[in-house]
Parts: sequence; structure tokens; C-alpha cells
Amino acid sequence: MLLSNDLRILLVEDNLVVVDSVLRLLSKLGYNKVESVTDYNAAVQILSQKKIHLLLIDIFLSGTETGIELGGYIRKNRNIPFIFITANSDRATVAKAKEVTPNGYLVKPFEKEDLFTAIEIALFNFREQSSVLEDSNAANLDLVPATILTDSIFIKKQHIYHRISFSEILYIKSDNVYLEVYTIDKTFVVRSSLKDYHTKLPPKYFYKAHKSYIVNIEHISSINAKDVLIGQKRIPITKDFKDFLMKTMNS
Repeated sequence: MLLSNDLRILLVEDNLVVVDSVLRLLSKLGYNKVESVTDYNAAVQILSQKKIHLLLIDIFLSGTETGIELGGYIRKNRNIPFIFITANSDRATVAKAKEVTPNGYLVKPFEKEDLFTAIEIALFNFREQSSVLEDSNAANLDLVPATILTDSIFIKKQHIYHRISFSEILYIKSDNVYLEVYTIDKTFVVRSSLKDYHTKLPPKYFYKAHKSYIVNIEHISSINAKDVLIGQKRIPITKDFKDFLMKTMNS
């Protein structure tokens, strides 16, 4: 999480009196890494050259492009939160602003506390939304589709994606909304349902042995009426799965 003195803010405002006022407010709040520009083109140039964490954008700028157009550019090309700061709160302006989904909308004039609240809420919501997207992407990337990888998958552990051969996977256990993936020498935790995960594994080797388990039949070393042995782990099985195994062995 960024501290206030680490946050890099770009102020896009063409009224120099407002620029001076906002810079002073930001300084009092502890936001000291702030740059300001007056138009769309200058803002785009800064964004292409420097790391910016948040933008404060006036809607009506000098030049032909508006702050709303800048917001649209950011949404299409940058993953950065931005807050509109404007003297305009009429319905038409607000409706137009909503089209580019700003992270905040602050009406001038505003006080230090108003600015602080707008920034903190915008950053918090942005982090929460980014976290949700990361979880979603991670869930999608936990398994790379077989059209890309035919012999292995990538599984995330501590922010690193590990390539795991299908042959290394012993079994998978369901634990509420998470799965525990057991390989020959590692264990991974994945957020997914057992059903969804099963569809992405090669059906030749991976079978649902029980409501809470998927097993790699290549690693089964013994079978009895109630379970199978994989490594040192006894895994419960259904009668249907036992019958399937017995039929397979006898065929």
C-alpha cells in the first residue's frame, strides 16, 4: 500500500490560481510528489514518461480536448485512478463524466478534508477493484487451457506461477471455495470449484473419485472397497469409481 508521501499525483488544471490552491492543500495532506499540467496533450506525455498513481483532472481544460476525453484515454490505455475536480455539477456535465467512470467527482471550491476524503476513497476503491480483477485473472491463469499447454499447467503460489506437469499431480482435494493441489513434491492452494478445475485437466488420467477429490489414476498404488492409496495418502472413493477401476483393470 502506498503511503501519502510515496503517492505520485498528476494535477491537470488550466487555472493557475486553482493549481496553486490545490498544490497547497495536497502539501498539507502530505502528498508531496505532485506535478501539474494544463492540457490533455501535456498530461498524456507525462503518463507516457513517468509512473503516476492518481490524477486530479479539471473537466474544462485549455486546448481542444476536455478532461472527460482525458479520462476516456486513461480508461482505454492506462490502469490509473482519476478524480474529476470541477466547478460544474449540472446534470449534463455529470452524465458526460459518468461515461468514462471516474473514481471520484469533486466540486470546486473544496476544503482540505474534502480532497483528502476523495483521494482516500478513490484509492481504496481502486485497490479493491484491482484485487478482484487479480483474483479473477489468477483463477483464469491457474490453469492455462490445453490448447496452449498440452502436458502441463501453471499454478500460482506466492505471486509466482509454477509450471507443473500433469504427470506430477497426485490428487486434488476440495476445501470450501479452495482446492489443494498435491504434486509429487509440492502443495498448491487454488481458488476454484472442483467441477471447474476438473474440466481443464486431461480426462484420460484425472477422475473424480469422491465428491471432494480428483485423482490421477497413474499414481494409484492400491485399491480396496473404500479408498485408494496414492503415495502415503488414503483417499476415499465412491462405489461407482471403485467399479470403474475394477472394470478398467480387468479389461
